[in-house]
Amino acid sequence: MTTDSGPATTNDFDSRLAAVAERLSGFRPALEAASSWPLAERFDHAPEASWGPRELLAHLEEMFAFWLGEAERVVDMTSGPEPFGRVATEEVRVAVIARDRTLPIRELLDRIFVGIDRWRRRWAELSDAERARTGLHPTQGKLSVTELATRFVADHAEGHLDDLAEILRR
Repeated sequence: MTTDSGPATTNDFDSRLAAVAERLSGFRPALEAASSWPLAERFDHAPEASWGPRELLAHLEEMFAFWLGEAERVVDMTSGPEPFGRVATEEVRVAVIARDRTLPIRELLDRIFVGIDRWRRRWAELSDAERARTGLHPTQGKLSVTELATRFVADHAEGHLDDLAEILRR
């Protein structure tokens, strides 16, 4: 991520996650009020898939934990870039969403907030050198921890909050 004044600062990621948490908190009353959101019939990565709030929340919940683990994997790559990450069609990803989308909305939200908090705490601990370490993603190629965090966590979470906002608007 860059700003008009140049490359992103180390605080940009933390600020973005704080904004994600605040925005999600704002959605909480509406999401919990309609806790009987139906399960989507198809929630894989196919074009005809149609995710509802339960699938979006289950995905947010699992993706914060998954990508923090992958960031830690890259941080530990001291002898050069090695493979990390996943693609959207990974079966484990879909299976976790299938399992967790049946949890109560309040539990999904609480787990998402835990994931955000874990990321924010760890981000504050990482040195510039650790954030600059790189790994090899299967489709995106060589990415630093900062690029991983920006693309797969902040950008991705913000996009799914836009999806939730659209669903709640309807």
